[in-house]
Amino acid sequence: MPSFLKDLSLRRRSKTSFKTTETSNSSGNTSSNDGGSDEPPTYNKSSSTLNSYLDHQSPPTTLGSQKSSSSSHLPGLRNGSKTPPVNGRPRLPSAQGQRYSIVGMPSQSSESVPRQSPATSPLAPRVLSVSDGSWVHQKVLLIYGEAADKARPIDGTVNVCHHQEAFPQTQWPVSDSVFKALVYLQPGPNKLRLDFTSPKLSSPNGQMQVHSSWININFLPLISSPPLQLCILVAKDSPETYDATPERVQKEGNGLSTAIKKFRMAAYLWQAFTTEQMTRNGFGRRCYRYEEEWQPGTLTWRDSEVGQMRNEAKIHVIRLDQTVQEIQDLDLAQQYGPAKKKGDLFGIAQNAVRAYFAPRPGQPQYVSCMFLDAHWDKKAGTVRGHAALGGGDDTIKLAIFGSHCLQSYPSHIEEVVPAFTDCTRTDTDYVANDCNEGGSNWESANIGIGAHLHETGHLLGCPHQESGVMLRDYVRLNRTFISREPYSTRTKQQGLRQCTPKDECAWHRLDTLRFRFHPCFQLPTDTAMSPDPSVQVWAVEDGSVLVTAATGIAWIELFPEGDDLCHHWIEYLEQNGGPAGAPKQITLTEQSLRERLPQDKRKKKLKVKIFSCGGSDHEVQDFAQLTSKIGKTKLPDGRPGFRSSKLGFSQMEGSQPTEVILGSHHRPPRLLKNIRIYHGNSLDGLEFFYEGDYSELFGKRGGKQGGDDFPLDTRKGELVMGFYLRAGIWIDGIQILTSTGRRSQVYGNATGGSG
Repeated sequence: MPSFLKDLSLRRRSKTSFKTTETSNSSGNTSSNDGGSDEPPTYNKSSSTLNSYLDHQSPPTTLGSQKSSSSSHLPGLRNGSKTPPVNGRPRLPSAQGQRYSIVGMPSQSSESVPRQSPATSPLAPRVLSVSDGSWVHQKVLLIYGEAADKARPIDGTVNVCHHQEAFPQTQWPVSDSVFKALVYLQPGPNKLRLDFTSPKLSSPNGQMQVHSSWININFLPLISSPPLQLCILVAKDSPETYDATPERVQKEGNGLSTAIKKFRMAAYLWQAFTTEQMTRNGFGRRCYRYEEEWQPGTLTWRDSEVGQMRNEAKIHVIRLDQTVQEIQDLDLAQQYGPAKKKGDLFGIAQNAVRAYFAPRPGQPQYVSCMFLDAHWDKKAGTVRGHAALGGGDDTIKLAIFGSHCLQSYPSHIEEVVPAFTDCTRTDTDYVANDCNEGGSNWESANIGIGAHLHETGHLLGCPHQESGVMLRDYVRLNRTFISREPYSTRTKQQGLRQCTPKDECAWHRLDTLRFRFHPCFQLPTDTAMSPDPSVQVWAVEDGSVLVTAATGIAWIELFPEGDDLCHHWIEYLEQNGGPAGAPKQITLTEQSLRERLPQDKRKKKLKVKIFSCGGSDHEVQDFAQLTSKIGKTKLPDGRPGFRSSKLGFSQMEGSQPTEVILGSHHRPPRLLKNIRIYHGNSLDGLEFFYEGDYSELFGKRGGKQGGDDFPLDTRKGELVMGFYLRAGIWIDGIQILTSTGRRSQVYGNATGGSG
């Protein structure tokens, strides 16, 4: 009842007798008379009575009583936080009574901010993975939870009813009272209804009983971070088909349009999986985004039937310069043993993507590609036109994969569970059994979707890990989306009866740490950081090493000799994963690091890799050498000096060690007046010019004719304070820093290597 009517003494009256001063007994007894009419009583007041009341007393009009419903969402912009309850404006009673199609379940309201609704019974679904009122940033959200009594597990079905019926209802199996579902979200508030039914639950009227609950999720699409682009690469004379069995071809086709649907659905599975993993690791609901466009919808089968348009991930189709025969050359097939050019498909894809996107310096493109013309050659026993690779350079971060498993992918959200539970054996007369781990359709979907995600992890900067997606954990990717696993031809065993979070595929903790500070994973609520992401490492007295980073030190990886993968690391982040509490300076000792290693590895050579919150890293190949006498020197003026760790690999032909000690540390000191930088696309050398026409050369004179000069203002006492370097295999670029705060340009390649 509206607040301005709560003190008004009105009894329930029929419409015809409301204006009279006497109570009608017949209307008052209608609702309690068992033998009366089935027509429900009318509780609405006449407009004349309401108007007469409002004429005498108006509701309060203070600011406190008229809070805007939109402002209630502002405090909830933080990840995972709940939206506070909305103090809605009182509404006049409508002409229709509130309908209940199910006991305790109110009809769906068209209000912009849905009200909180209780579950209809203790058996109603309970979502455990996301709290009510949370903010998320991806269109397809993975949820999991429980239904019925967990102490008495039963099977059944959860029906997801989307906000304002903007997306068709979807059904998800409940196994031993556990369910997992993918829900489609509209931008803004989404009120979702979850209906649980089970044939094992008795119903008094003989019909299946429905137990319902509601959850509110706010979807805020992001456009402030670079997208992950999705591309299908097609040979210039391609028939635009992929490998599929005749039954599949007859059922759904195997043309380019079907390939686009399946690749798009796989990409949304990647995103839903990654977001859930980031949440479990304490980094909030953050993930990369896709470039989207307004196009015919494919995330539900109904869209193609009714011609529904939606804003969905764009799949770029790039036509290659190569023919099908060139793409399917056995010498290019990665899995073919005698092949001599196994990595060339990556170069072909990289050139095509670079020509298509035309990236600018300092603005890399992140692109995951699929070769449509990959083909299973039964006679050769390999997949032609396929390579699973990921990496890239400063302008293109790239992952490539073949289409040989594409027939087993789901095309729509409704097909996700059927795809991951389809035990149909792989017919190797038509399609590949990749690495002998895709013996059935659902296992083939695991290999295809999961291995491509693995390569996408490489393009996002992830190396191989001791476990998780970046090992080969994706062979159980299906467990993320289903609650009960079918029989596996790979293990020759029946699958898990119940797939719990601990049984699922996962990103390794170190992968999620990399994602937390990756440009593609940034959120508008993230705090601004220093523009200098670099890490500096200095050997100091007493055998210690000083590590500094303007953006904060995030974590350190330890690699004792013989370890190719990281098994030991140190984190410096706050509990919420934010950089605010990350130290900008730490002191390390060899003993403190070795104490973190197993006893049998403490005496081995130790490599250390240090990561900043700005996404940069610094590698010390031999920590003991850095702190030893080799890392120290005596300056000409008698003071001790310390050598930094080496940058570049010194693998170029003609590389020679060179050392220069600036004249300011000599006796008597020499006044440095100018620095000449010799460079082209990388750094060739530096020449230091002192007062009295004296100079010292570091490196060699090369690159640009005559080099570039950086004069110092000696009248103001300007001195060189340090250098900013960009390096990889060689020194790509250098920037000079002075005591007055002045910085030179970056000479050489300003975007090459890492800073």
